[in-house]
Parts: sequence; structure tokens; C-alpha cells
Amino acid sequence: MAEESYQSSEIKVLEGLTAVRKRPGMYIGSTGKSGLHHCLFEVVDNSIDESLAGYCDHITVVLEADNVVFVKDNGRGIPVDTHAKYGVSALEIVMTKLHAGGKFENSSYKVSSGLHGVGVSCVNALSQWMEVEVRRTKKIYRLNLARGLVTQATREEGSVASDDPWQRGSSVRFKADKEIFEEIDFDFNTISTRLRELAFLNSGVTIDFIDERGEEAIRQSFCYTGGIISYVESLKHSKKTIHKTPISIKKTSDDEQMSLEFAFQYTASYNESSYAYVNTVHTPNGGTHVNGMKAALFKVLNTLLSRNMGLLKKYKVEALTSDDAREGLIAVLSLNLSEPQFEGQTKNKLGNPEAYSFVRESLSHELIRYFDVNIEDGKAILEKALSAAQAREAARRARDLTRRKSALMNDSLPGKLSDCTTKNVDESEIYIVEGDSAGGSAKAGRDRYFQAILPLRGKMLNVEKARIDKVIANEKLQPIISALGAGVGDDFHIEKLRYGKIIIMADADVDGSHIRTLLLTFFFRYMLPIIEQSRVYLARPPLYKMSHNKKTFYAFSDSEKNRILNESFNGVSPYIQRYKGLGEMNADQLWETTMDRENRSIIKVQLQDYMEANEMFSILMGEEIEERRNFIADFSKQVSNLDI
Repeated sequence: MAEESYQSSEIKVLEGLTAVRKRPGMYIGSTGKSGLHHCLFEVVDNSIDESLAGYCDHITVVLEADNVVFVKDNGRGIPVDTHAKYGVSALEIVMTKLHAGGKFENSSYKVSSGLHGVGVSCVNALSQWMEVEVRRTKKIYRLNLARGLVTQATREEGSVASDDPWQRGSSVRFKADKEIFEEIDFDFNTISTRLRELAFLNSGVTIDFIDERGEEAIRQSFCYTGGIISYVESLKHSKKTIHKTPISIKKTSDDEQMSLEFAFQYTASYNESSYAYVNTVHTPNGGTHVNGMKAALFKVLNTLLSRNMGLLKKYKVEALTSDDAREGLIAVLSLNLSEPQFEGQTKNKLGNPEAYSFVRESLSHELIRYFDVNIEDGKAILEKALSAAQAREAARRARDLTRRKSALMNDSLPGKLSDCTTKNVDESEIYIVEGDSAGGSAKAGRDRYFQAILPLRGKMLNVEKARIDKVIANEKLQPIISALGAGVGDDFHIEKLRYGKIIIMADADVDGSHIRTLLLTFFFRYMLPIIEQSRVYLARPPLYKMSHNKKTFYAFSDSEKNRILNESFNGVSPYIQRYKGLGEMNADQLWETTMDRENRSIIKVQLQDYMEANEMFSILMGEEIEERRNFIADFSKQVSNLDI
């Protein structure tokens, strides 16, 4: 645009909620699944705020037909009297104005999960329609909206029946706008997990969840009087514990602007499972409160170590690190504060500097007091940390040895790797292939310019049952670590990754599934960023080849085979080959079905919920056989394609 034609008329001011509809990603992060669910949780958070204020003990969430959402609570109900400045009901202001509500004055809410969130007004803007009902002073009020605008103003619609259990409160019913979201199909497990979290974090509050979208409604009810202690007990499953019961701490700041609850228990596991919340909002990227918790545990264990210096000699380690202090830790930290400063609208990370010192000093002081009395618990936890330090130093020696070996070799890449030509990471991909035979076919059939092949023989180490030193020394995992070139564990740096896509190609049978699971466990535990950035894929080789009259068809399931037979062969019996493994496919077939970008079908591995994934790896790949057996028994009926 020429300078002279760029005038004031080109400057647009987006009034009201128009800006939200114009740039929804700025307010809810994305218009995909995460943004869709963020809208639902914003509405639920309003009800939780009433709980935090002490006025609500029952919340109901319903997924109605056609993915309509209904949320109600028995809180005070949003005010409906006329606002002096705007001349309309306060309810209407809350639902249609950005940064409007009762959370900006401590007189209404000392603690709020929604203060720095997108707010229910943004949910209104991104909804095809919304209906709000408020119950106050025995009367029922209603407001109707659509895409951010009022369609029917606030009005009184009768009285609450004397026998109605919901005498007061607010309810919101809305349907997400198909013009905004990529899809509006809510995920049951995502919602269930979050509501369960909220019930743990708000002791004594009952949260009912009902999914009415199927032929039969699914009903869940969450209420935990034990609070976050119950949360820790649920997270540990049946893991072997270092001390008998969870340890819990509650503390309020002198000015009453902050309070915390912290519960934890150490297990024999090699992984940490810590979850932190601010005003009941999960902060997966941590922040100052999490840093304070880490610093406190490190400080306390070093204090215990100073009282037991003989243990350093026993374990032959030089010192503890903060990571050593948290191996096997299962912990929940819940911080409430009146003025949270989140980094970003979606509240993934806390920025308040005062939270660090409050959490660090509170936990340090209370834990030292606890271990002064419970000496054996402290010693058991300290020995767990020293054992972790021992393994860490062994891992460092293994890394140094690997680096020295690499320095003496002309090519530090694994011998079986057939690398690609391009050095452009964004266009390159590596196939990690099960078996030498399949690896040979893949090497012959690939596009050498952008496709690298790394054959693996046999099953690798289950890293869920091993420490980092064993992982680095494992001969089956070393080629993968070397080929990817980005390190492993704490030394992993994704900017050094040599390939844009990592594709696991294993047989379409039980053994192949096991190998895929072992590799995914390794990536999740020791190369998490490649999972977070969705760089890992699963190849989908066909199960059947069908041929007749020089025509060839491939099917990836029994149902697809039957469909092709019915649609393409008109009663003729074609030649059908059932592939027992990738090794039975020649190079041309493997390229055509599984490696050609134009024709292949690959599955992107995406991390939607770290907490759920963490628990699933612990259950399926961990030490506890009984827990895994129970999981298999519970879900075995859902498996329709089991290859025995």
C-alpha cells in the first residue's frame, strides 16, 4: 500500500467482542480442540470461584445432544440489578464486556481462577448461542445471547419452587460456534480429567458430570473430602512407597494474600510426577511457585544430608542436585493468591516473584519441623535421592565414554543407519524400522534424498523400569540416541535434532505394538520435546494385499478388506495375501503403501494431556503387575482387532 493511500480510514477499531471473533487464537490459544475445551473450562471456573469464595458446594456439567454444554452451580448467582453506568443488568455486562466482573475487587473474590483468564464474555463471543439463568432471592432471571450479542435482555421468569434443591446459583448453556472452531466435538476424557482435578483441589465440593450424547448417558460424580492428599494417593496407584503415608502442609501468609497446600509421597519409581495449580488452574509450565517448591525440597534434603554425612561415602557421590531430590516424587502443590500474574492468557505459567519466596520458605520451615520428628521418613527419602545421584553420576560417565568413542571414529552415526542426503531438518525424516529384513526393504524402496532408515533388531529396554544410566548404556537404544543427534534426558536439546519427522515402523501385530509402545515410552521419558512438538509418527503398514486382473488393493484392517471385496470384485475371488510382517513386503510394496508421501497413511502422535499420559505409561509399563492386570481387564472388551 502506497504511503499516500494509507489514511486514517484504514485504521479499524474492533468494538465489544468483535475482536474476540476476529482473532480467537489470541484469547483461547487456538481454534482446535484445546481452545474448544478452554471455553467449557472458563464457564466451570466461574462456578469454582464461587466455591473458593465459600458459597458453592455443588456443580453440574452436562454434555447434551449435539455437543451443547450446560454448567450450573449453587453459588450466589451473578448479580442482575441494573448497572449504574451502563444502564443494563450486571449479568449482561458480565456476559458481553471484556474485563468485566466481580473479580477485580477483593470484596467479592479474595481468590479467583478467572482474574487473568479470557472470561465468560469471550465464551459468549465464540458461541453460536448462549442462555444464562440466574437464581437469586427466590426468583429466576434469564438472558439470551448469540455470537457476543444480546438477543433477549435480562428478564424475570418466575420463582424458584420451594422444593427445588437448586434454590440459588447460575447456569450457562451454550453451543460453540462452527464458524470459529475446527470441530465442536467435546472429548469426554479431557473434561472428566479436569473435573476430577477440580474436585481434588476443592475439598468437599461435589462435581457431577453427565454425558448425554450417546444412546445411554454416562454419569460420574467427584467429591474428595481428603483434598490433595486423596489426589496424591490416586496418583501413586499401587507403586511401592518410600514412606508409609503422604506428607501434607498447609500455610497462609501473614497478610493473608497467599495460602498453599502441598501434599507429597516418594515412591520407588524413577520418574517425578508433580502437578501444580494456582487458584485451581493447572500450570503445566510451572512458574515461580514450582521453582519455590523445588528449591525447598533441595534445601531440606541438603539439611538432612548435613546431619548424615556418612551417607555420601556410602553412596560414593559428590553432592545432590535438585533433580536428585525429586526422583520418585509424587506431589501436588495448590497455591491460592489474590493477584496472580500469569504469563499468557491460557495461564500456563505463574510469574509472581513473591510466590517463590512464600512457597520456598513455608515448605522449608514446615518440612524441617516434620523430619525433626519423623527421622526415619527423612532418612529413607534422603537415601532415595542419594541413589538417584549415584545413577546420575554413572550416566555422566557413560555419556563421557560414548563421546570419547565417537571422537575416535570417523563417523559417529550408528553403522546400520542409512542416512538421507538433505541436511534440511524440516524436510527430512527417519524411519525406525523393526527388523533387519524390513530395514533392507525400506532402504531399497526409500527416497534417499529425504528419508533415513535405522533398522532395529529385537525389543529394546523398557525405560519405565530403568534409570538414566541403564538407558544410556543400552545397546538397543544407543543407535537411536546417536542417530537423532540431540542427546538424551537432561542433555536433550531439540534444536540439535537431525530429522523433522521420526516415524516408527513396526509390524501390525502384538509384537509390533509392543515395540511401538517401548519406543514411545523412551521418547516420552527421555526426549519429551519431540512428543510435545508432534514430531513422532506411527507408520501404518497394510494387513492385506488383494490382486485380480493386474489390479492390486491394500487393506489396513479386516473391515476395510471386506469393504474392498464387496465394492471391487463382483463375486470374483481375488488372491489375498495376509502380511505377517514388514519383512514379507518387497521394496516397491513398502514404498507404495507405507513410505510414499502421496499414498502413505501415518499417525501423528500428539500429547493432549501430560498428566493422563504420564499415568498411562506408569500403569502400562511400570513395575506394578496388579494395576496393569486391572487395566487390561477393564478395557479388554473395547479391543476389536486383537491379533493373537
